[in-house]
Amino acid sequence: MATEVTPLTVKPLTERPSWQALEAHYKEIAGVHLRELFANDAGRAERYALEDCGLFLDYSKNRITDKTIKLLLQLAAESGLRDRIDAMFSGEKINITEKRAVLHTALRAPKATSILVDGEDVVPPVHEVLDKMAAFCNRVRSGEWKGHTGKRIRNVVNIGIGGSDLGPVMAYEALRYYSDRAMTFRFVSNIDGTDFAEAVIDLNPDETLFIVASKTFTTLETMTNAHTAREWSLAGLGGDESAVAKHFVAVSTNAKEVTKFGIDTANMFEFWDWVGGRYSMDSAIGLSTMLAIGPENFAAMLSGFHKMDEHFRTTPFEKNLPVILGLLTVWYTDFFDAQTVAILPYEQYLKRFPAYLQQLTMESNGKHVTLDGNHVTYATGPIYWGEPGTNGQHSFYQLIHQGTRLIPCDFIAFEKTLNPLGRHHAMLIGNVFAQSEALALGKTEVEVKAEGTPDWLVPHRVFEGNRPSNTILAERLTPEVLGTLIALYEHSVFTQGIVWQIDSFDQWGVELGKVLAQRIIAELESPTEPTGNHDSSTKNLIRRYRNDHH
Repeated sequence: MATEVTPLTVKPLTERPSWQALEAHYKEIAGVHLRELFANDAGRAERYALEDCGLFLDYSKNRITDKTIKLLLQLAAESGLRDRIDAMFSGEKINITEKRAVLHTALRAPKATSILVDGEDVVPPVHEVLDKMAAFCNRVRSGEWKGHTGKRIRNVVNIGIGGSDLGPVMAYEALRYYSDRAMTFRFVSNIDGTDFAEAVIDLNPDETLFIVASKTFTTLETMTNAHTAREWSLAGLGGDESAVAKHFVAVSTNAKEVTKFGIDTANMFEFWDWVGGRYSMDSAIGLSTMLAIGPENFAAMLSGFHKMDEHFRTTPFEKNLPVILGLLTVWYTDFFDAQTVAILPYEQYLKRFPAYLQQLTMESNGKHVTLDGNHVTYATGPIYWGEPGTNGQHSFYQLIHQGTRLIPCDFIAFEKTLNPLGRHHAMLIGNVFAQSEALALGKTEVEVKAEGTPDWLVPHRVFEGNRPSNTILAERLTPEVLGTLIALYEHSVFTQGIVWQIDSFDQWGVELGKVLAQRIIAELESPTEPTGNHDSSTKNLIRRYRNDHH
């Protein structure tokens, strides 16, 4: 089985026949209104809908025709998407700048699967770690695991940043309904001391377990917070260094540093360099998730991920949920000049889902050079943002409805609520459907006048409409459905990256600021005047801070 990535033979994006046909087609369709598209096509809603893996996608409220879809699918074919999907799933090193395989899909592969990286099957070690996590979680959840003073663990604090924080935070909030309410879960990520101080302010050290999540065990923010947590714990546990092993576990691959910290390597949970941070929440990085919801629910979440993986891998593109979602994003980003995508979950438990998707999408596709190092001549990586409904309706929806920017929206909703309270859920779902209808159809000048609106006020009350959206429905929010939903967006991002011919799996943009920060921190803390080579603005800022602290 191949390990090095096979060479790409696709033409540059703007030279592909489908791209050029889409440019011409955009000019035909740019002025066509969704009102017209619906009025002239009785079967539109049925034709532009897909259902699989427990998700129903209605994409009929997009500014598309059959021709659009045909050309977008042709673009996927000309971009080599089929070969790239096969390359990813088979363990080829498609992350070319870091020479790594991209195998988050292996994290949820069933035991019987075999995936080779450099001749080694990676699936058995994945299941070894999952089994080790399950055994550990069962000990903590049952009270068998005791802290230094013999008390059971009631509080879990996850210390990580980026993918080691956003995934666990989002999953905990999303699946809180299924979590053990006898336990408290907190998450510390920011280097700002306030984050740590507030997380532990009401916790007892003798009942608190810290998970330190850092692959290298050298990440600046994570290890600074981890050492602060160590000092806090020892101060509350009488200073006995042996207490660390009862109150700290590690998600890492650096056994030497983990041991030096005082953590027993029997309580070190591994993951691998073929897992990017933002794709790692279903690896050992999800230890806090498993502690909260239990191994069975965690396994159900993995099953949901795997279902969507198989759907993406095997389903023809015209019926493939992530492919359609990804191609629609390309359509708006590159032809309509849309800068952003709004993620609007009508489910309070998904309140951190937009923030999670920000890292997944923008760290993946925020790239300005192609795989072969040339500067792109087209837009990549839109900005993802959003808030749960109906809150957003009373803040930023004004701009989506009547502003000057085109903002494609993904509405996410569930037919059944986990917390039935009177008419709440019908009102919530009514708002989802109403918003997508209002965005698509708007309200014409004639309709506004017919309501008796004075002429001077009419322009202010007109809604242009023609604002596109997708509606994603599932029956209810379960661990399995959460896995499916995350994988839907993972593979949509992959689809976009393949079309744009960029590496969706490196993140060099994170590095420069890190390197400069280390240099500036030393200058801020130096007893002598720093001589660093900075621009005048940065020098002045450093001087101002030092004057206040020296």
